[in-house]
Amino acid sequence: MRASLIQIAVDPDESVNSRRERAASLVVAQGDADLVVLPELWPVGAFAYTAFADEAEPLQGPTHDVMAKAAAEAGVWLHAGSFVERADDGTLYNTSLVFSPQGERAAAYRKIHRFGFDKGEAVMMGAGEELVTVALPQTTLGLATCYDLRFPEMFRGLVDAGADTLVVAAGWPERRRSHWTLLAQARAVENQAYVLAVGSSGTHGGVEQAGHSIVVDPWGEVLAEAGAAEEVLTVEFDPARTATTREQFPALKDRRLGLAPPSLT
Repeated sequence: MRASLIQIAVDPDESVNSRRERAASLVVAQGDADLVVLPELWPVGAFAYTAFADEAEPLQGPTHDVMAKAAAEAGVWLHAGSFVERADDGTLYNTSLVFSPQGERAAAYRKIHRFGFDKGEAVMMGAGEELVTVALPQTTLGLATCYDLRFPEMFRGLVDAGADTLVVAAGWPERRRSHWTLLAQARAVENQAYVLAVGSSGTHGGVEQAGHSIVVDPWGEVLAEAGAAEEVLTVEFDPARTATTREQFPALKDRRLGLAPPSLT
């Protein structure tokens, strides 16, 4: 399976419309991939809190339509990163979309864990309530967004729901880049699953982004890692290795403690 992680640069001097079209062009250029992934809140910037309300869209708004068209044109599965969704009741959500190679929306995930403590996303946005998996022909994706990476129980829930490839779209800050790498590897090892974690580059809201998108295999080995600047990180991996790893080292079968079954879509 071939995956392309698009570590797009988010520049406040570039308009949202311009970046949306540029992101679509980058997706279309990945026509030899099976799966393409974009980062968190790339249309506006994960830390550009003051722009959230103005740039919020309905679920099937401009970002949805442009990304659906790009997925169909490229003929790829597309995790289109996330955008600021405005629900019918006015609540804002940090929402990720996944499209099929035919351009049909296959899933939408509202970020469960909001970052900011008592400010920013934590107080401006609603929290998602459902874990989301997406069945591809080669693998089942478990969806997560940025701050979710710090909550291992969420990833165990995704694995219990059948996920063997965990996809994390993020806008992770440079000042905590060491945590980004460490947590991506930890989630891979403890769940014996691939982790595809894509971040953005550039600076927005005064926060420098870490970049360094990373792909980790079920043993915790780094298969590929980007630098800090905008780039497309492409990697080939064998989804069947997840099952092989779990058979060779069946740690998941030895679990004694667990939470109630999660809510799923």
